[in-house]
Amino acid sequence: MRKYFAGVSAISLCALAAPALAETAEETAAVFGARQSVLHVSLSPSGKKLAYVAPFGSHGETLYTVDLEAGTPPQRSLVSDDISGDLTSCRWVTDERLICRLYMTTRDATLGKFLGGTRLIAIDADGQNAQSIEAPRNLRALAGIWNGGSIISLNSESSDSSILMSRQYVKEESLNTRLANSEDGIGVISYDIVSGKERKVEGPDKDARFYLADDSGRIRIKATQNLNPSGYYDDTVAYFYRTADSDRWLPLSRVEVAKGYTPGFRPQAVDAKSNLAYGYDVDESGHYALYSMSLDGANTRTKVFAVSDYDVDDVVTLGRRGRVIGASYATEKRYVRYFDPVMDELATALAGALPGRPPINIAGASSDENELLVIAASDTDPGMLYMFDQTAKSLSPLLPIREETVGRQLASMKAVTYTAADGTRVPAYLTLPPGSDGKNLPAVVMPHGGPSARDEWGFDWLVQFFAARGYAVLQPNFRGSAGYGANWFGENGFQNWRTAISDVNDAGRWLIAEGIADASKLSTVGWSYGGYAALQSQVLDPSLYKAVVAIAPVTDLRRLREEDREFSSYSLIAKQLGDGPHLVEGSPTQNVARFASPVLIVHGDADQNVNVEQGRRMNEALVKAGKTVEYIEFDDLAHDLDDSAARKEMLVKIDQFLAASLRN
Repeated sequence: MRKYFAGVSAISLCALAAPALAETAEETAAVFGARQSVLHVSLSPSGKKLAYVAPFGSHGETLYTVDLEAGTPPQRSLVSDDISGDLTSCRWVTDERLICRLYMTTRDATLGKFLGGTRLIAIDADGQNAQSIEAPRNLRALAGIWNGGSIISLNSESSDSSILMSRQYVKEESLNTRLANSEDGIGVISYDIVSGKERKVEGPDKDARFYLADDSGRIRIKATQNLNPSGYYDDTVAYFYRTADSDRWLPLSRVEVAKGYTPGFRPQAVDAKSNLAYGYDVDESGHYALYSMSLDGANTRTKVFAVSDYDVDDVVTLGRRGRVIGASYATEKRYVRYFDPVMDELATALAGALPGRPPINIAGASSDENELLVIAASDTDPGMLYMFDQTAKSLSPLLPIREETVGRQLASMKAVTYTAADGTRVPAYLTLPPGSDGKNLPAVVMPHGGPSARDEWGFDWLVQFFAARGYAVLQPNFRGSAGYGANWFGENGFQNWRTAISDVNDAGRWLIAEGIADASKLSTVGWSYGGYAALQSQVLDPSLYKAVVAIAPVTDLRRLREEDREFSSYSLIAKQLGDGPHLVEGSPTQNVARFASPVLIVHGDADQNVNVEQGRRMNEALVKAGKTVEYIEFDDLAHDLDDSAARKEMLVKIDQFLAASLRN
């Protein structure tokens, strides 16, 4: 992997190479199917050391540490090459020691499903003295411990090597012993990653879901969700808070979580100096806005920031303790409203110093916030990681986020709107092949996943692959998408599937009407809910799309509703999907007789989001009905198919499938 450290010109890295000569599908797929070169990044407290997680082989991950002051090459400190275990992040706690998070999957033979769990590991910068941070286990435990804990606060106490982290407690069988653990639920401990000593900070609560600390390292917020007698979660999450001078939990807010856009304050961060919690709530217009709540006993609620016609969906924090500095929202592009005037001025200056004025994301900071990690990215640039020194006013490039695309001309993404059949204006993003006149092209309509999600302006490896292969790509934010308020979201894209899928089909009709797409070469490709939408588009109009590609798709709503009955989240999923005729009418497997176009289905058999049986049964139903279908299944891969070789294979197969299906 190429590394960019001090002395490399930032401007020279942004210069585009001349368009490549004609590539094979395999060559293009290798570029865009490759995983990101930087998966996670962290800056040490002094700002002198960098840590980043990068791919290792096709599926694994490795931790690199870099002494920025010494200018030495990156050192490989930790490797995870097990396909069932992902190294998701590593964060500096001291300048010599880090805390890393692993996500692991295993197949439960009883349930016949893959289950996921997390573990935290403390490790030296050179890879020595690795230590797993786990609760004591024994055979008397009445349940497995899947939650290995999450970091709540860094450098939480007098020792710089301490962290606050959640800890799951499980009751133990007490027969013939008085030493069995009787505590149950999630609590908080202080853990010193150098000495290994731990101290209980917050006793376990069987209903606790998570805790929030303020930026002084004090636990201030607790979220709880009760289990009903059937073992399923209630619809409501209750939030509690502490005043600055008491350990007593007081009620803060309650939020119904089974449906979207329900009123109620959802805390995200706590500012110790102002004694305020910041979070989201639905305002009078039906959009998420940023609110503050005083944590002084008065519970004074104040609207801090809102955007007309769009949701505010992220609290922006900075530093090792998560100091609140702003809020983020997406209109046609994503923006940050900085409350901190220094950071506002800095972000504007940084964007202006780089070609194209790309959006700026502050990804990390030293303890004194003098050194900042900055990522600049756009639709035609997956991103470059920079170091900014506030004292020296210097900006130095460090690493490209996707090394394979450096110097390559990428396709630009443009925000557009089109008119649905009922006259509604639907927002979307249009990407044309580089150098194209945008007329009479083969085209892909690509609905997003979710459905409680939306597409945004920016680099998208799947979109860029299709554009590089000569396709126009349209990404509709159909009704049922998040980000546009309660009215746009409706009852969600499953219960209101007719509206959502009609919008997806109208996206294809708009491409034809505008002369962008050749009607005989129009296809649809989707992932997750997007795969569902691609399939279900055939039910409403079998003749519109001449080829359908569904990756990890939902295909049977009633089966989706029932397959999690063994899990505590079942009642929430059941209410999100609802009950009634739409479970059959809105299920592709139940309507295969309507299908007229060839279908390609791709699924990983370790998918925890959408069970692989959804893909398998769709394939079986289409085969039984005598329809044209191809099916690819990847062993041991989860929902995102996070494997470079598998993604390359998938992209090549999709390219071949579309070429054959759209030949006429």
